[in-house]
Amino acid sequence: MSHLTDQAYLRTEQYRDASNLNARTSIHQRFSTNDYNWQLWVFDHIDLPACSRILDVGCGPADLWLENEERIPPNWTILLSDLSLGMVQKARHNLRNGSHPFEYWILDAQAIPFPDNSLDALIANHMLYHVPDRDAALHEFHRVLRSDGYLYAATNGCGHLQELRDLVSRFYPDAKTANVAENFGLENGSAQLSHHFSDVTCHRQENALVVTEAEPLIAYGLSMMCQTARREHAEAFSCLIHEKIAAQGAIHVRKDAGMFVARKA
Repeated sequence: MSHLTDQAYLRTEQYRDASNLNARTSIHQRFSTNDYNWQLWVFDHIDLPACSRILDVGCGPADLWLENEERIPPNWTILLSDLSLGMVQKARHNLRNGSHPFEYWILDAQAIPFPDNSLDALIANHMLYHVPDRDAALHEFHRVLRSDGYLYAATNGCGHLQELRDLVSRFYPDAKTANVAENFGLENGSAQLSHHFSDVTCHRQENALVVTEAEPLIAYGLSMMCQTARREHAEAFSCLIHEKIAAQGAIHVRKDAGMFVARKA
């Protein structure tokens, strides 16, 4: 099984806590050419009634809600969930001082423990490509949504971070094939969603990375490797990035991220 969909690996290593995800988030925040915050952009597309019940599947450290806390309607009921206990704990910690109440769940998107027609919206940001049986997950999403409920699912395009993946793959060959968009991406996601939902729309955010400092890019690259590969190749990968920054002044990396909005007819 690929690391991309290996639930044990994702739960106990890659997303055991927020450290790998934070390394990746940081570089986007610091070096993106589009300075409009990604989490704000995602929230801009969430159009729901004032009283809505929302499940965020794969919420991670709850950055979406942390960045948009002042924009959350007071009568939204928000349930934050993740496969990883560590992520749910981090989400709870990050939101501990906020005024809006949240519920926290540890659950598998392939078997959601909620009744039929019990949610107004479901958010699945950058997580469907990790689900082993996406068709089962999308069936569950459809089941728990009320009629005219919405699914918001962010993902990447096939060319997203291609230059970085090429660099990492010199030391960790799995990175060459670990293109999450091949599982569920901007090119093929609409077809997968259309089996379960109607009115599927894709929104893309124009962006890129111009990275002028080596350390953040090194941290990002190492976060893409498994622990064994990091120990074996960290020094060599670090040297490569330092050399390229010194020679070129910056490393340019393509970004292609966006979000599907799908309605349950």
